[in-house]
Amino acid sequence: MITMEHIVREGHPSLRNKAEAVSIPPSAEEKALMKDMQEFLTNSQDEELAESLGLRPGVGLAAPQLGVEKQMIAVLCVDDKDRDVEYGLFNPRIISHSVEKSYLPGGEGCLSVDREVPGNVLRHARITVKGFDLNGKEVKLRLRGFPAIVFQHEIDHLNGVMFYDHIDQEQPFEVPEGAIPADR
Repeated sequence: MITMEHIVREGHPSLRNKAEAVSIPPSAEEKALMKDMQEFLTNSQDEELAESLGLRPGVGLAAPQLGVEKQMIAVLCVDDKDRDVEYGLFNPRIISHSVEKSYLPGGEGCLSVDREVPGNVLRHARITVKGFDLNGKEVKLRLRGFPAIVFQHEIDHLNGVMFYDHIDQEQPFEVPEGAIPADR
C-alpha cells in the first residue's frame, strides 16, 4: 500500500526528469503499481481512512512522484456533473487542446509539494487525451473543467514539470481575458 512516505518531495530528481514510455501491454509489475496508485487516491479521499493512515487527499498521482520514472498516471476526481472520473493510464498524451484557458481559483496543490504556492496555474480549458488502460487497450478521453486540469497536472509530472512552473512570477494572480475558472 502506498502511503505519504512513498511520495517523493520537491528536490527529488524524478520530479524533474522526463519519464520513460511503458511497453504495451504493461508488465504485471507495472499493472500492480497502477492499481496501488489508484488505491492510494481512493484511500486518500476517504476521510477516516486518510486520517488513520496519515494521507493527504489527492485527485491525481504520477509514477515519478513515487520515484518511478515511467509514464503512468492515476486520476480520481469528479466532473461538473458530479460524475466520477477514474482512470489509470500508461503513456498518456494530450493530442489536442482548446485555445481557451482555465484555472482553479484557489490555485493548485501537489502531494509532492509540502507548501502553499499562491498563484493561478493557467491550463487548457478542454483537452483530448490518449493513453492505455491496465489491459493495454487504447483509451481516448475528452475532458473539460476540473478533470482536464487534473490530467494536465499529472501529465506535466511525466515531463518533469511542476504546477508552479506555470505561475507568472511577476503577476501570480493575473487572469488573462477569456480564461474561465474551473470548479473542483
